[in-house]
Amino acid sequence: MIKLTTLALAAASTLALLGGIAQAQDKTFNIWWFEGADSAQGIAWAKALDEFKAAHPDVTVNFEQKTFAQLQQSGSMILNSNEAPDVLQYNKGNATAGLVASQGLLTNLDDYVVSQGWDKILNEGDFVLSRYDERGIYGSGPVWGIPANGEYVSAFYNIDMFEKAGLMVPTSIEEWEAAMDTFQKQGVTPLALGGVDTSGQHLLASLAYTQADDTWIQNYQGLKEPLDGAPFLYAAQKLVDWVGKGYISKDSTGMKDPDAALLFTSGKAPIYVSGTWNLGGFSATIKDFKWGQFIIPTPKYSVGSTGNLWVIPTGAKNKDLAAEWISLTLSPKYQTEMANAGGVAIAADPATITNPVGKNAVEVFKQISDKNGLGFYPDWPVPGFYDVLNQKDTGLFQGSLTAEQFVEEIKQVYDDAQANQ
Repeated sequence: MIKLTTLALAAASTLALLGGIAQAQDKTFNIWWFEGADSAQGIAWAKALDEFKAAHPDVTVNFEQKTFAQLQQSGSMILNSNEAPDVLQYNKGNATAGLVASQGLLTNLDDYVVSQGWDKILNEGDFVLSRYDERGIYGSGPVWGIPANGEYVSAFYNIDMFEKAGLMVPTSIEEWEAAMDTFQKQGVTPLALGGVDTSGQHLLASLAYTQADDTWIQNYQGLKEPLDGAPFLYAAQKLVDWVGKGYISKDSTGMKDPDAALLFTSGKAPIYVSGTWNLGGFSATIKDFKWGQFIIPTPKYSVGSTGNLWVIPTGAKNKDLAAEWISLTLSPKYQTEMANAGGVAIAADPATITNPVGKNAVEVFKQISDKNGLGFYPDWPVPGFYDVLNQKDTGLFQGSLTAEQFVEEIKQVYDDAQANQ
């Protein structure tokens, strides 16, 4: 969190910028993001967009709603074309932001970090996933993107169903399995899961991180050594066991996250493993039961990070306006707006947050980050690993891959990338 004096400076800086310091080189300004309209970021940024338009009546501001999958699959091609916008939200990590930075497709933001005062709003830890070296590996090098929020994966749970079953929030994997066993014996499939989507690989990674220490995380995310598959073997075997015991439905094999989330929000499944990007939507849609989050019990690491990045393509025509937009989303006004919509604001004053969901999310994120417990996402080290993990996860759920075969196949892809970096 930042001091009030810093917030005041940031607010003054933002007002000055909105007064017209940044001049449009072109009268059309294009901005893309993939956060849903009902997400905390989507809510806050839509309001910021109205203010941005009002501050620049001579500029045609075009917003386009994208999906995470669109940019995950076609980001490099889009950024390397004349279709790239002036500023867009982009997935962080070696395989995504790092890759396109190494390809020369993003603008080096080092000068803007100073001139816009972002170094006064964000601490150096917040910039870890903004910096990529010439290979596209995170943690050092120029700043290529700016986060405006934090995020982490947890287990969303139906408090009413837990209380009716006489269950407490689990504090260990063994307690979590015992809770799921209780629900299964009552005829309820406890865990909603998008087997071919992010929640499948986030559950896999969360279980793997229960077996991970500092060295493993650093080696894995930094492509420093061939893959030590032991943590993934543990996680893969758990998933196979959980399907066999009925904790996860075999129907999860072809299920996407929105369908899995619906099982949770409709009260049919008591647990759904996913990220804080659901907080705004869940707050708006769940009216019939009490719900909460518990952190998947690990010794230290949780799946999570600072949020996805605002990046400015190399070919952007209005880079100063793009920097102004980024500053607006980091301003106290819209950081508080995000938190009060249930999001994980990265630079909000806690005293201004009135929504208990947002206040709790900010506090939990701080607990994780204070112990350096952000283990990042499992697909980051290797370009294309996102699709590999989804495909191999599906094999586990279908029973076409054993846990040993799963590890062998992802290790081959990882080790090839590690050897050729």
